[in-house]
Amino acid sequence: MPKTSTQRLGIFVALAVVMAATRMHHSILHHFDALPDASWGIFFLAGFWLRGAGRWAFPLLMAEAVLIDYLVISGQGLDFWSHYCVSPAYLALLPAYFSLWMGGSLLARYQVGLRLQTLGMAAVAFLASWAVCYLLSNGSFYWLSDSVPLPRSMAAWSANMADWYLPFLQTTALYVGIGAVLHVLATQVSRALNGAAHSSR
Repeated sequence: MPKTSTQRLGIFVALAVVMAATRMHHSILHHFDALPDASWGIFFLAGFWLRGAGRWAFPLLMAEAVLIDYLVISGQGLDFWSHYCVSPAYLALLPAYFSLWMGGSLLARYQVGLRLQTLGMAAVAFLASWAVCYLLSNGSFYWLSDSVPLPRSMAAWSANMADWYLPFLQTTALYVGIGAVLHVLATQVSRALNGAAHSSR
């Protein structure tokens, strides 16, 4: 459904707030610490809801993610570049997150409304883009990070991917599922309001 600039901005702000609240661990937002990081789901949903706004929305979300990481790490009195999670592999988050954005964007382009066909397309787009993101983020960390002890091997990498596969998939699917429910509800409410407006004329 076409969106106005105001609607796009509102969606962007909502997604940015959710990412900040869930990605910013050990921060002033203590009551959100139990929530899993929504970042992967946010990039997929942003690609879907903000398709066509990628030139500004994706870079801003990416900058937010990096800024949050910097604030959290430096807030613990640690040097950002010497942190366990930060290495040359950190740069791979750019294509990793972009793959999720593209998955959502392609779904938005080819979806056919609230039909069973769209549900199937959503599942394929989500799983494919999530797999690319997971492969890039996990693989780059394993092969490029000094935090991973030597020697490295394909067998050990496969075991590492298997260990984290389900937790990452479940968390991302949870947020994308919540987004899907909100999308269906918003679409139905919009249709009902439009129908009421037409019938009152």
